Amino acid sequence: MNSKHRPDTQIVHTGSRPEEQQGVMNPPVYRASTVTFPTVDAMNEAEANRFDTVFYGLYGTPTTFAYEEAIAELEGGYRSVTVASGLAAIAVALMAYLKAGDHLLMVDSAYGPTRKFCDNILNRCGIETTYYDPLVGGAIGDIIRPETKVIFTESPGSLTFEVQDLPAISEAACNQDIKVMLDNTWSAGFYLKPFEVGVDISIQATTKYLAGHADVMLGHITAKSEEDWLTVKTAAGLMGHGGEPDNCYLGLRGMRTLSVRLERHQENAMKLANWLAARPEVDTILHPAFSQCPGHEIWQRDFTGASGLFSIILRNYSRERVNAMLDGMDLFALGYSWGGFESLIIPFDPRGSRSATKWNAAGPALRLHAGQEDPDDLIADLERGFDRLNDKV
Repeated sequence: MNSKHRPDTQIVHTGSRPEEQQGVMNPPVYRASTVTFPTVDAMNEAEANRFDTVFYGLYGTPTTFAYEEAIAELEGGYRSVTVASGLAAIAVALMAYLKAGDHLLMVDSAYGPTRKFCDNILNRCGIETTYYDPLVGGAIGDIIRPETKVIFTESPGSLTFEVQDLPAISEAACNQDIKVMLDNTWSAGFYLKPFEVGVDISIQATTKYLAGHADVMLGHITAKSEEDWLTVKTAAGLMGHGGEPDNCYLGLRGMRTLSVRLERHQENAMKLANWLAARPEVDTILHPAFSQCPGHEIWQRDFTGASGLFSIILRNYSRERVNAMLDGMDLFALGYSWGGFESLIIPFDPRGSRSATKWNAAGPALRLHAGQEDPDDLIADLERGFDRLNDKV
């Protein structure tokens, strides 16, 4: 596939080789554990090239290779590595570069399970984590230590939506043998090209927008260089991580419609956010496209669009009133994850998971995922919810 094609064309054709599969557009699902060989020499050759050929199911099949090729092209990287979930991708990427005595700089607005992995698994391995302000930008150089090996970013944050200055952070890490990693799930690798802003390793939960139908658990890691890809691929293999072929097939299929789905998510989210901004119950809109969102100017500079995930801060309502609002929602389901066709809503309070920054919101916070429904129906659902919030029913 020609990487010079525009993104809409890339996602339709990348990872597809119908001439190699009797004209079939989508690569078939190869389920495999054992792979057999005609001779000892052939087996030894396959083992020596196990990352590039079908050697054993854990290391990949034609289905996973096609998916990884497509992901790497989407994000503009060298190659990708598939694992079983977004959290697995985060864990593998970090463990590929960190060892006892090393230091990790982790963004304070990180996905909750990322923080738990650092505080539990990495801590037990003798790896120290320092959490930093997501808006630190180039001043992150002031907290880099000689033993710092990784700077982990998440832009925007998946609850509070701070947009990080990735070029400035990458410049601070340059020439210091520090890898800059990005959780790029919010943009799906479509609205932000990570390697154009200095990132070394891009991570996504394919579970979210790339698969897009709330029925897949999958993650991937894309490396900027051959050396980094080999490091990550080796770590994944040693830790027993591999992509399940059926889910890789679904991830690749989901990619074909990524552009049109993201466009609808974006349109719905913007319509909802603008409506919510005018509601007296709402204090703040945390959406990168809104000027009051921390890092809005950086989003304008680095991103080409916005997905369907954002948050709002309510005025000072009690937990009981917020629960009454949420318990009666019709279209907004109460559920974790996001990126599927359905709209979701959850309450959150980040005060217990911040150590470098303080959360001083006016009231309770809600995270919304705008799905594929008619936005007027979603607005009506929220309006009925506000009636319950205000005890008008």
